Amino acid sequence: MRKNSKKILIMLTTFTIVLVLFKVKAYAAPDSPMPIPKIDISVDKATTPSQYVDNIKLFIFLTVISLLPSFIVMMTSFVRITVVFGFLRNAMGTQQTPPNQVLIGLALFLTIFIMRPVYNNINSNAIKPYVDKKITQEQAIEIGAKPLREFMLKQTRKKDLKLFVDIAKPNFEVTKDNVPLYIVVPSFIISELKTAFQIGFLLFIPFLIIDLVVASILMSMGMFMLPPVMVSLPFKLLLFVMVDGWHLLIKSLVMSFS
Repeated sequence: MRKNSKKILIMLTTFTIVLVLFKVKAYAAPDSPMPIPKIDISVDKATTPSQYVDNIKLFIFLTVISLLPSFIVMMTSFVRITVVFGFLRNAMGTQQTPPNQVLIGLALFLTIFIMRPVYNNINSNAIKPYVDKKITQEQAIEIGAKPLREFMLKQTRKKDLKLFVDIAKPNFEVTKDNVPLYIVVPSFIISELKTAFQIGFLLFIPFLIIDLVVASILMSMGMFMLPPVMVSLPFKLLLFVMVDGWHLLIKSLVMSFS
């Protein structure tokens, strides 16, 4: 005990001497700090019409960015693609493989690829003329909604569209050219869900057959304690790779929108 107390005393003495001999210099903050740029989207301080327009454009841009995920989900091919990918992963029984980040990223790039003609039409006929101040904002919205409406109506079933028309009961005669987006969007979404479920049913059939065959073989061999999913998973992966499943699936999804 005495030896331990002596060691502790020596360590404390050494630490005190080090603190006394060595000084740590502290530098004060500079008197004039570096200026930080400020982002101001208010229109109170605007003095010219161009400043008003720039501030409003920035505000609209930030609003569109915050609502962009909702637009992608509701008005593009993103719904069908993501639901089909979910069915594929469940049918194969691969749990979290591929991960959600990979599937969502692939669905986003496929959505951009499929929606590119629609975007080019909107950009050339609505966005660029509005930026060049050739048309008003109301005209740009009306012109830009036409290609998007045509795309959704091509994928929407008449039965689903009629359902929301009967519920909304508009005061005018509804045609393909003047049907409002608040009627087209929900009709498009439920049509996409039905189509995705049909594709998912077709995806389940070959993998379900493999599960049934493996389960019957294991039962005939008396291996009741061995999970059939564990045995059938390699055969599912082998089947999917041999038929080049990703190529066929992506090709079918893209061609279903043409």
